Amino acid sequence: MSEAVNRLSLPVSAPVSPAAPAAAPEKSAVRAGPGPRALFLISWLAPLALLLAWEAFARAGVLSPQVLPAPSKVFVTAWNLIGQGRLLSDLGASLLRASAGFVIGGSIGFGLGTLVGFSRLAEALFDRSVQMVRAVPFLAALPLVIVWFGVGEGGKVFLVSLGVLFPIYINTVLGIRQVDPKLIELGRVTGLSNWPLIRRIVLPGALPSILAGVRYALAVAWLALVIAETIAANVGIGSLAMDAREFLQTDVIVLTIVIYAGIGVLSDGIARALERKLLAWHPNYAGRGR
Repeated sequence: MSEAVNRLSLPVSAPVSPAAPAAAPEKSAVRAGPGPRALFLISWLAPLALLLAWEAFARAGVLSPQVLPAPSKVFVTAWNLIGQGRLLSDLGASLLRASAGFVIGGSIGFGLGTLVGFSRLAEALFDRSVQMVRAVPFLAALPLVIVWFGVGEGGKVFLVSLGVLFPIYINTVLGIRQVDPKLIELGRVTGLSNWPLIRRIVLPGALPSILAGVRYALAVAWLALVIAETIAANVGIGSLAMDAREFLQTDVIVLTIVIYAGIGVLSDGIARALERKLLAWHPNYAGRGR
């Protein structure tokens, strides 16, 4: 591990005479922009306006119910499916598959990314193979997944894990290799050994990139789940959409799309909250009310 940490460090440069303290900047006469709460409200204005326009066009007959039903109709459909007990069970099944796949794929991606980020030997052993598998589309791998796992839960979780693995792997490697070598040298000067150096400097320095990979992986997880739930699934949001397609139930199809979009927004919000908590020390994240 010491060789891996040394690879991130640079020779110490010659001491530089301290510069004169910079003059305090004058207070700008320009007023600051809207606050975090106002920006949050503004960010929802466009979706709300789109929803109202959609409802208005549907009620005016511009949009056919067979093509794009009104949001109110979609809401009534959702309420009826909840009353029948199907929507919540399908949603629970999809969330369970996505969560299991995310944990498995994310753990493997982070472990491999950490190994490759610190070791050139590990990069030679694993990176090219990972990049080759990453280039294979989900749909191309689908027949092989069915042969391996059948139509059970294993194949669905495998596809989600596969989709999640690559963004976290790539961003973990990138984050570790972008840590400022001068920080590594500073840690050595202050007497940190290898493991404390990695724990207190390298991994925190790589954390912004790793969390960016987590946000991207959350989106890919739902994309993979949509494909996975076409494998003869009897329960799940994808199964609900497939059944609706067979019976030309446009309102149910639109409902499943809205659910996927809502879960995506919620997942991204959780990832942003995680960024604010774990990166409170970082000047680019501190104080952000996103």
